[in-house]
Amino acid sequence: MPTHNSLKRWADMQRRSLGALFAGLLAVVGGVSAAQAGQTADHVADKDRLYTPAQLRADFERMYHGLQSAHVDLYAFTPKPELDRRYRQLYSQLNHPLTLLQAKVQFEQFAAAVHMGHTRVDSPASDWRKYRADGGKGFPLAIRVVNGRVYVAENLSGVDAIKPGDEIVSMGGQSAQQWLKRTEQHVSAETSYMADSLMEYDFPIYLWVDLGPVDGFDVVIRHGGANPHNVRVPALTSAQMEAFRAQQPPALDLEKPLRAAKMLDDRVAYLRPGPFSNAEAKTEAEGWDVTEFQQFIDRSFESFLDAHSDRLIIDLRGNPGGDNLFSDVMVSWFATRPFRFASQFKIKVSEESIAANADRIAQDAAAAGPISRKFADLYARSKVGDMVDFDIPLAYPREGRRFTGKVFVLIDRQSYSNAVSVAALVQDYKFGVVIGEATSDMATTYGAMEQFKLPNTGLSVGYPKARIIRPNGDLSSKGVTPDTPIRIPIVQTPADDVLRQAAAMARGDQ
Repeated sequence: MPTHNSLKRWADMQRRSLGALFAGLLAVVGGVSAAQAGQTADHVADKDRLYTPAQLRADFERMYHGLQSAHVDLYAFTPKPELDRRYRQLYSQLNHPLTLLQAKVQFEQFAAAVHMGHTRVDSPASDWRKYRADGGKGFPLAIRVVNGRVYVAENLSGVDAIKPGDEIVSMGGQSAQQWLKRTEQHVSAETSYMADSLMEYDFPIYLWVDLGPVDGFDVVIRHGGANPHNVRVPALTSAQMEAFRAQQPPALDLEKPLRAAKMLDDRVAYLRPGPFSNAEAKTEAEGWDVTEFQQFIDRSFESFLDAHSDRLIIDLRGNPGGDNLFSDVMVSWFATRPFRFASQFKIKVSEESIAANADRIAQDAAAAGPISRKFADLYARSKVGDMVDFDIPLAYPREGRRFTGKVFVLIDRQSYSNAVSVAALVQDYKFGVVIGEATSDMATTYGAMEQFKLPNTGLSVGYPKARIIRPNGDLSSKGVTPDTPIRIPIVQTPADDVLRQAAAMARGDQ
């Protein structure tokens, strides 16, 4: 698989520092992974503190009541009787003291039962990072999940008997599918496809959550059509894994550089816009500054036009998303009519959302940005419990030079958030052709995430306050399906066969 991990870490940092930006409109990635979310509770330093059953149950009650009050559609995917049963089951287990990490694990199982990516609680990712920084050992195989089967995407174990592309049949006497079920009970995701996609990043975290520190793993591996064989895989530190990574053949890296623009041949242009945000921002207020991104986009398209390109591939593989304030700049270069990223943006007004928005503005009005101020105006003229329309203004094709050739948008399962919205927009307005792999994130989604804190543990509970409908009005909860699919291989090399196929499609060779 491409090495998106540090891009995801970058997205994590951006979400923490520019939280108001992403929470403001589209919010962060649907079904964001624990590795991406990296949310940190105020109490994390006191990792050995024990919370009493009374404290835990009070917070658990507040969590559910707050979600019932603020969530735009809490029971969209899990009927109320089923979610009530899960609540009672987990509540009854809060009968002994827990550490903050243990509380996170218990609480996020309830959030995951909602089966909605933007409904979540602080994850164990910060605890995992601390454990790893202190020399803790973890699972050294990166995985790729295809049709419910688990494959080795990258082998950092130092065990020569394991090759990238090998199938993981079982581990510790349990099938790979059973392990997916065990680990994915912690993951907030609308579909199993999304949960599998997120687990490609979070599998080592939740093995650690489930098993604790271990010395190794007994894994059954199958290579091609050969008979399965047993392999002892050692648990390794980060330093050990990085040492073995240096010995591996290079993998496809879609982040170096973060943004790229070039001609693939005399006709086909290539643009990798990177995250739709200000990657150079030093402060939260600077997160709204589109200047450098716009300069990059403008230079790129000017160079394509000067080269007489009539085909363009926009590469959104592994793109964590961002804000339409940025992506509209790009789309305006090839749009043929006015556009907006959503046909409807309906918000549920709640005391929790009003308070979160007011707190964001009070902390730093400049960092909160114009969207938070628009939310404040909307709340001021609405009543708690109302479902109100939030106006999405039209964006327009740019004046002057524009790209009038054929546009291809390349996506994969790890195109998230606003990258999915861009693909849906291009598809729905017929601005281009979408190619690649279906996204795991939703095109019509529950988003515009807010959060509230629990009084005892300090855990943050995230929820979507809005229902965001893709431009064509399709209400179904599914990702963007490409017009022309390209199979994404389990192991991707710098030769980038997917891009080669995309370029052939753009030229009309296939």
